[in-house]
Amino acid sequence: MIAVSLSRGHVELLQFTRDKTALVFTFLFPAMLLLLFGTIFGDDYTDSGVSASQVFTASMIAYGVLNTAFVTMGSGLALDREDGTLKRLRGTPMPVSAYLIGKALLVLALSLAESALLILMGVLVFDMPLPDAQHWLTFSWIFLLSVIACSLLGVAVSALVRNARNAGGILNVPVVALQFISGVFIQPMSQLPDWLITVASIFPVRWMAQGFRYVFLPEAAQNQELDGSWQLGTVALVLGAWCVIGLLLCLRTFRWNNSER
Repeated sequence: MIAVSLSRGHVELLQFTRDKTALVFTFLFPAMLLLLFGTIFGDDYTDSGVSASQVFTASMIAYGVLNTAFVTMGSGLALDREDGTLKRLRGTPMPVSAYLIGKALLVLALSLAESALLILMGVLVFDMPLPDAQHWLTFSWIFLLSVIACSLLGVAVSALVRNARNAGGILNVPVVALQFISGVFIQPMSQLPDWLITVASIFPVRWMAQGFRYVFLPEAAQNQELDGSWQLGTVALVLGAWCVIGLLLCLRTFRWNNSER
């Protein structure tokens, strides 16, 4: 099982890296947005003395994970379902779990690379300080829970995609919407209407961004958060809950081909 999963993950990674267009846009789009937002608002400083560019860097890691995990997983499954890859795999000894783990390994590798690129840009371009060892441990569990939750939700939402050509449009609608209401593009979140804050608090992206800000920003920056604190317990609870919800949705919605209901 483990060997089959690793082998499938290797195949997925090779297939992805051969698609130069997907490779470039997956990595460069979040980095380009960070460069734009960081440059435009870089001279602004919060009340805690943290530059806006550093706040955007920390928050954009959440966008990088969501964009990479959710969209890559969802569009990849939709394409494999449409071109018959899943149907052919169903006739082989490979279990569906090995296939999904292979996809998850691809998403994990891409998310790590994306996060590293954004962090590197934040350090080199916007003078964002690197955290200490304790904060890196916190980064690890926030990152893993974020990748798992977003990947599982990508699997679930892929069931709505009937045509792989439309996958990008369908999957990017919730991605873009959640970025604007979850404190990634708009800081502080208190600028948003109360009802939008309530909606954002239901979904994982707000808590992903808040957790990453805890990791990379100084303690004084928590005054800019809605409740004046990092709420790491709530971050863990919400992300863990969405991992469970995502798994249940996957079990409910996974299909081998578009003809299944």
